[in-house]
Amino acid sequence: MSEQSGRLAGRIAVVTGASRGIGAAVAKRFAAEGAQLILIARTVGGLEELDDEIRAAGGLQPVLVPHDLRDFDGLDRLGASLNERYGKLDILVGNAGILGPLTPVGHIPPDSWQEVMDVNVTANYRLIRSLDPLLRLSDAGRAIFVTSGAASGKTAYWGPYAVTKAALEALVRSYAAEITKTNIKANLLSPGPIRTAMRAIAFPGEDPNSLRPPEVLGDLFVELASPDCQRHGETVEAH
Repeated sequence: MSEQSGRLAGRIAVVTGASRGIGAAVAKRFAAEGAQLILIARTVGGLEELDDEIRAAGGLQPVLVPHDLRDFDGLDRLGASLNERYGKLDILVGNAGILGPLTPVGHIPPDSWQEVMDVNVTANYRLIRSLDPLLRLSDAGRAIFVTSGAASGKTAYWGPYAVTKAALEALVRSYAAEITKTNIKANLLSPGPIRTAMRAIAFPGEDPNSLRPPEVLGDLFVELASPDCQRHGETVEAH
């Protein structure tokens, strides 16, 4: 599929946590559907490898943004830069997240707690704050944030991750309620068990080959990113 004929042809898309796992899979699929990508991740090497793959497959050359999402002022600059370059944003995929320590709540180091909050929650709030004006300038702005079943808080020792995903869900639902009269649709996507590096850390005894690869999520992300998507304020489960 060429960038002229894909479902996301002509769309400008930001993807965070793009250098590996779900983020990289989404980026490659969006590129195959014709999107112009702005890819954000901390790992320069991972972004460069992804750039090579996308261009080798015939996709548009992505814009690479090596960036730690805890640099919140940098996220403000991102919005200004995108406005200057494109004058709008069509798609935001808030995928980046960290697991944090798997330990009893009373044993969580304060700096670890803050890091997970910063990356999983505050960075997404700052992305919305920076990029919402650009999404409003799109004819069909689409925002997708990756959550987890862990948000239920029912699993022992997953405190920081569970709390931050629950907070992310509340944040996105609040945002969705505020933009019902705009052209933006905002949703959460819960991938379920997927073969990623984070999953391997969380479940070291698990056979990764028993899990679905990140690529299986491609259709769902494209559906939620497409101009014709009418889902809004939902938590979409990937089965």
